[in-house]
Amino acid sequence: MRPAFAVGLVFAGCCSNVIFLELLARKHPGCGNIVTFAQFLFIAVEGFLFEADLGRKRPAIPIRYYAVMVTMFFTVSVVNNYALNLNIAMPLHMIFRSVIRICACLLRCSRSCFRRYSIFKYTSIALVSVGIFICTFMSAKQVTSQSSSSENDGFQAFLRWLLGIGALTFALLMSARMGIFQETLYKQFGKHSKEALFYNHALPLPGFIFLASDIYDHAVLFNKSELYQVPVIGVTVPIMWFYLLMNVITQYVCIRGVFILTTECASLTVTLVVTLRKFVSLIFSILYFQNPFTLWHWLGTLFVFIGTLMYTEVWNNLGTTKSQLQKDKKN
Repeated sequence: MRPAFAVGLVFAGCCSNVIFLELLARKHPGCGNIVTFAQFLFIAVEGFLFEADLGRKRPAIPIRYYAVMVTMFFTVSVVNNYALNLNIAMPLHMIFRSVIRICACLLRCSRSCFRRYSIFKYTSIALVSVGIFICTFMSAKQVTSQSSSSENDGFQAFLRWLLGIGALTFALLMSARMGIFQETLYKQFGKHSKEALFYNHALPLPGFIFLASDIYDHAVLFNKSELYQVPVIGVTVPIMWFYLLMNVITQYVCIRGVFILTTECASLTVTLVVTLRKFVSLIFSILYFQNPFTLWHWLGTLFVFIGTLMYTEVWNNLGTTKSQLQKDKKN
């Protein structure tokens, strides 16, 4: 029942999180910093109470290694959120973030990595690359066509979109590099996912001092948003603060679901669940929020997700739990 429960948490938490993030971004596209700060603060406080035992528990992995990981993690989080303020639609944002695993392997750039590649692997990478190119190219056409009739305004909108694509690409590469670094630490010191989760969110908190003015400005804007009466509780709050609270809660549920899943199932099964979750989130975003999505976008999206599933070969490991893998090794 734990794997099924974890899958439920992943779909409910992660999909809901995307919904509330888009509700926030559609109203205030530049609110990424306050969203990131709220998420980091919530997870850091929870980890300080229950994982770090109020600071009395020494970390299994030295802090100096976490400092490197945290620098990358903080940068990726801020850049990813800021990209939403650069004419990047949520569907394209989700498509870019769906190919981190493949990008991570490409970044290894070692003979041991490329020796494991078969024609099947190269085909999957080609599909993902073509899918990303199609979605990006069609999004570029939409940006220019939806801009003002003024040629200057259209060019400025395109430049902002191009900067957004650059930000997403940088965040994708940095995230993949961070994953490789994290795998190296786990091999050396053992897997401590909950500890890493805490330090990845607690150590970057002082860095938000440099973003304090932006966070404060958006807090003022949130206070001025229309009032909303929270169901059941009956409390009336500005609706943007409600969206932010729900985004933080669903983010925590999502992370906990993925953590439980990684302890109960094989890594490729986890990949399948996370990939399908992203696909469901993408479909919901397109239909519910009526994001512009042409047949070419659908084709590119299909290439991305089929290529991801082909690369990970998840169907060969579907339903395999870690306990079953350990039994197979013993036999």
